Amino acid sequence: MFAVARRGGNTVSFARRTFRSIELSVMDARYSADHVEKDAQTFWNAHESFRADDLSSRPKYYCLSMFPYPSGKLHMGHVRNYTIGDAIARYMRMRGYNVLQPMGWDAFGLPAENAAMANQVPPAKWTYDNIAYMKRQLQALGFAIDWTRELATCRPEYYKWNQWLFLRMLEKGLAYKTTGVVNWDPVDQTVLANEQVIDGRGWRTGALVEKREIPMYYLRITSYAQELLDDLDKLPDWPERVRAMQANWIGKSVGVRFAFSYELPAGGGTIGPSPSGRGDGVRDASDATLPSPAVQGRTNIASAGRAGATSVPHPLPSPGGRGEVGESLQDGLLWVFTTRADTIMGVTFCAVAAEHPLATYAASKNPKLAAFVEECKRGTVMEADLATMEKVGMPTGIFVTHPLTNEKIEVWVGNYVLMGYGEGAVMAVPAHDERDFAFAKKYGLPIKQVIDIAGKNYSTDAWQEWYADKQNIRCVNSGKYDDLDYEAAVDAIAADLKAKDLGDKQVQWRLRDWGISRQRYWGCPIPIIHCDGCGDVPVPDDQLPVKLPEDCVPDGTGNPLNKRADFVNTTCPKCAKLARRETDTMDTFVDSSWYYARFCSSGSDKAMVDARVKYWMPVDQYIGGIEHAILHLLYSRFVWKAMRDVQGRTNAAGAGSARAADLGLANYDEPFTRLLTQGMVLNDIYSRKPESGRIAYYNPADVDVKYDDKGNRAGAALRGDGQPVEWGGLGTMSKSKNNGVDPQALIDKYGADTARFFVIFTAPPEYTLEWSDSGVDGSHRFLKRLWSYCVRFSSGGGPRATADLLKATRFEIHSVLKQANNDMQRQQFNTVASAGMKILNALDRLAGVTSPEAKEGLSILLRLLSPITPHIAHVLCNELGFGEDVANAPWPEHEEAALVQESIELVVQVNGKLRGRVSVPSQAPEQQVRETALADAAVARHIDGKTVKKFIFVPGKLVNIVVG
Repeated sequence: MFAVARRGGNTVSFARRTFRSIELSVMDARYSADHVEKDAQTFWNAHESFRADDLSSRPKYYCLSMFPYPSGKLHMGHVRNYTIGDAIARYMRMRGYNVLQPMGWDAFGLPAENAAMANQVPPAKWTYDNIAYMKRQLQALGFAIDWTRELATCRPEYYKWNQWLFLRMLEKGLAYKTTGVVNWDPVDQTVLANEQVIDGRGWRTGALVEKREIPMYYLRITSYAQELLDDLDKLPDWPERVRAMQANWIGKSVGVRFAFSYELPAGGGTIGPSPSGRGDGVRDASDATLPSPAVQGRTNIASAGRAGATSVPHPLPSPGGRGEVGESLQDGLLWVFTTRADTIMGVTFCAVAAEHPLATYAASKNPKLAAFVEECKRGTVMEADLATMEKVGMPTGIFVTHPLTNEKIEVWVGNYVLMGYGEGAVMAVPAHDERDFAFAKKYGLPIKQVIDIAGKNYSTDAWQEWYADKQNIRCVNSGKYDDLDYEAAVDAIAADLKAKDLGDKQVQWRLRDWGISRQRYWGCPIPIIHCDGCGDVPVPDDQLPVKLPEDCVPDGTGNPLNKRADFVNTTCPKCAKLARRETDTMDTFVDSSWYYARFCSSGSDKAMVDARVKYWMPVDQYIGGIEHAILHLLYSRFVWKAMRDVQGRTNAAGAGSARAADLGLANYDEPFTRLLTQGMVLNDIYSRKPESGRIAYYNPADVDVKYDDKGNRAGAALRGDGQPVEWGGLGTMSKSKNNGVDPQALIDKYGADTARFFVIFTAPPEYTLEWSDSGVDGSHRFLKRLWSYCVRFSSGGGPRATADLLKATRFEIHSVLKQANNDMQRQQFNTVASAGMKILNALDRLAGVTSPEAKEGLSILLRLLSPITPHIAHVLCNELGFGEDVANAPWPEHEEAALVQESIELVVQVNGKLRGRVSVPSQAPEQQVRETALADAAVARHIDGKTVKKFIFVPGKLVNIVVG
């Protein structure tokens, strides 16, 4: 047995085996990261050091970093993310927890199709090759991952359960089919993601993009809107910013839904689908929102999942109690929803989306309007774009009647109103809505003030922020509602509209049902079969998974699955006649919405998850970027709730209870207990604009920078040609800006521990990290210093330190350790790394002493660094006899006894200025401190001949003597 002698509870003691490949005695002071890291990783692999135990009696700790897309190579953002997660996992292991830290691959998605077209290889081969390379990179970084649980979402054994879950949600009424608006490239004959539409044209073909309504599948996340909002209060260990972003995205709005009436000439007929009846157009939105169905009609889908099932219709409720698809325009009602019913008397026009039935009707009578409507349909469907784009419109020639004043209100088509949001129509109050104000000024429309604030003067010359206030307002120019405040006005107006059967108060949500259909090849097939006789029939469970052919090479002309007869052609599970498979695939967010649960049930081929999920879930610590704050995290919360165990609840189709549809697979309300969102990694941006006009970006490693005498940047030139380049400041590392750093090159030059130490030490985890080559060099020098110190320590000898020096050193080390432990629990890992530097400095002052105090200090240091730089900590602990496996050593704890001092040093100030230092007993009373301070020669010179007016004593810190 090898033990480190020391006081208290910090002895490290392990049975030492013969597993050794490095001898300090032959290494001198040279630190070879390559040898050290290979040695440590060989040990961990041989002993399966990080394989989680499903049957352990120790408390569990599930630490998970968001799994990567296998793009080809790791980037520094990956390195930072996974190093933070690994530090947490290793720390909790040393705290005695049974730790699960798995890894997998979010492997479906559009980039693989683009790469396949560029390289003429199947996406499957490109993806699997990337996974193999990136896995080697992750292993080289020494992460404490249980690789036996590795998964890839593109493998049939994983996405089988995507399909199974979809069928269960279909049975429960949580999945349904309806039409949705998409971006359509008429040349490639394919759907484009919003980011693939550039200035209204397809990114590949340059063709004008069209808006098309096509059938799509949706998941009814809106049934969980209230619970998703309420349960944010169950997540106190999530960043407040993320919780606020989710609350805003869910967007609960309490307002009034009401109708303007109108009459059309006889024979107006049915023009198209009715509005969805949800939300407030885009009026109250501030962020990009997902496309949602414009219609919630009826669909006829066979009862999912069992052979021989019968066809069962799933009626979907018509929002707001209105009719179904094809509702006639002759009902004569234009519905809107508003959170500002107090301003209803200031409506001077209404605006409808280009797809609204009234717009379609009016366009059929007016060629110019028809052209404008088509132009609007080619525009964006993203709210973030709508917020910044120019607002344009055209009158329809249709007038509606105000429900309270009976005034005639003109209807316009506006490019800022979306059919997929709310009613597809908004009331416009230019006097009290900034967007409407600008629109009205542009087109010369009336502006009528209807609210006022005492002491303010209203003018239509320019918009002022108070025009849209709710607080301290009173109604004016509003007839019977004059002098009412916001709440009273809303109540009175809602009551009057209800009495006329033209409206009422209503709660609406910004959240939209989740459209999961993608007209793509490289994704999870949707398990539906289209039969001419039986309709849409779910694939029976015993025929899952519906496997994606992996030998397709997309050519950019539509979904290649449509051309694969061996995939498309099949037989109907009900009638056995010829039928066609669904060729849409699922949104890749479906893949990532439950992968964390699958890690808990690795290898289970009989169920989506098994009993082990109840041991491991929820995830104790989740780590990932702030960019996933909404979509991934919200979808994961929704799917986990849908999986939750609620024991025999009833079908929720058309029901009000979200929990009535839960699937009985989960055991907690929330999947992630604690969330850490790490900051981005930044680097310098260098560029040059050539004569062609297109900016060229250059990697900082290829640029020579000149500095002036004061250290300020004085110029930069490209090393290849010596010509100047422009510095564009700091920006997130990206391929587009060519300012990334290759982690593999960093590992090859310095070693994984240097990379790990740098990304931990340089900034707190939630802050951005500014790349610094000198910082990397400094991190490497620290590890070399540590190695050199340990070489000297192992050789023994050296001068004998005084008792006072040993005691002071031990006090310093335990003081630093106490703060480091606090910082570790607060996840301020940068100061933990800094603590390691401070402890090494303290040990260095002992100049090679091998006393028990030095041994204890070194043991503390190596264990403190183990979560951050695990390779060097492992090898040094092994070679110094502290133990064979530091990864499972107890985490060091400070000792209060070491923090007790017989004497302390106090700063002495005279009139607030430092004039000396004195040593006094640690428990000295104020009088003794006063006498010692006044007797100090350096202090006495500054008070000679003056009167002491006040003596201020701050115990343990300082004295301030006020003289005059």
